[in-house]
Amino acid sequence: MGVIEGLDVSDNKGQKSGQLQWRRVDLHIHTPASSDYEQPNVSYLDILRRARERGLDIIAFTDHNTVAGYAAMLAEIEELELLERLGRLRPEERRRLDEYRRLRREVLVLPGFEFTATFGFHILGIFSDKCSVRELEHILLDLNIPADKLDEGSTEVGATADVLTAYRLIDEAGGIVIAAHANSAHGVAMRGFGFGGQTKIAYTQDPHLHALEVTDLESKGRHTTAAFYSGSKPEYPRPMRCIQGSDAHRLTKSGNSLGVGDRVTEVLLPEVSFEALREVFLSDDLTLTRPYRPTKRPFDHVRAARERGPSIVQSFHERMTRRGGRLYAIIADVVAFANTNGGTIYVGVSANPKVPP
Repeated sequence: MGVIEGLDVSDNKGQKSGQLQWRRVDLHIHTPASSDYEQPNVSYLDILRRARERGLDIIAFTDHNTVAGYAAMLAEIEELELLERLGRLRPEERRRLDEYRRLRREVLVLPGFEFTATFGFHILGIFSDKCSVRELEHILLDLNIPADKLDEGSTEVGATADVLTAYRLIDEAGGIVIAAHANSAHGVAMRGFGFGGQTKIAYTQDPHLHALEVTDLESKGRHTTAAFYSGSKPEYPRPMRCIQGSDAHRLTKSGNSLGVGDRVTEVLLPEVSFEALREVFLSDDLTLTRPYRPTKRPFDHVRAARERGPSIVQSFHERMTRRGGRLYAIIADVVAFANTNGGTIYVGVSANPKVPP
């Protein structure tokens, strides 16, 4: 069962490792290595600069069926470092290398890809920065990406692995598995498909799947994707972590096309590292992530729960007293949740969000 506790954490950067802190992440960023990137003249240094400007702590390069963008950034840095060792750096190259080093200290850049599975469903695989490019390419080959398409960055890659196989292979390789834009085009929630049923359940409840990336995380009420996958429906008993990412195909926003850091998730971490991030995604505690709201009050998990209302996975009790049978009602909910798929009990608040706690 979930437990809602008050945590004394800071929203400021610069805390030492071990202190819980909300960190801003955008785990769905394309680079010019994706064939549909909208600004081909953008450099990898430009993307890192923009991430830093937006206050991001962690980003992931997730090009279509390739890690060529991440590899190109590493190759550029390695070439500059070779010139440095040879004493042949020009002033402009020195500035670029110094800026790369500074930005990579301030922003953790993770390698990954947006895999196109059978029937065109998109899946994000995010990996440790300690993974080599060759290891990542072998994962793509295991997912049936043709060797001659590894550098194309295209969504058209022929017959690849199915969704459940992709979840398993990415997870077993040590990656974070996220269903990309699950509630929209090419998403595993299969909106607009004439079929679904058990397939839709399997694609959104599989144990190797760590999160759903959704486009309506900021929306309120009982009809959002997060509310649907909260564990409140018997056929979808596993509560799913829902996050958001920019799916940036350009540096800055233009119309409906988002740029780097335009849709961000905050993650409660003891340190900025892939290991700490993956531990959160493996956790059942869904309060460790929230949508980032730069100009609004921080996301309130309790208020969001009250807006969804009572269900088979959450209940509300304004008081906990023996008088009136209130304590027994709470105990009854504890027993009920313990004998089903678990749930969260809120004590001291009404289910009505208009009633002050």
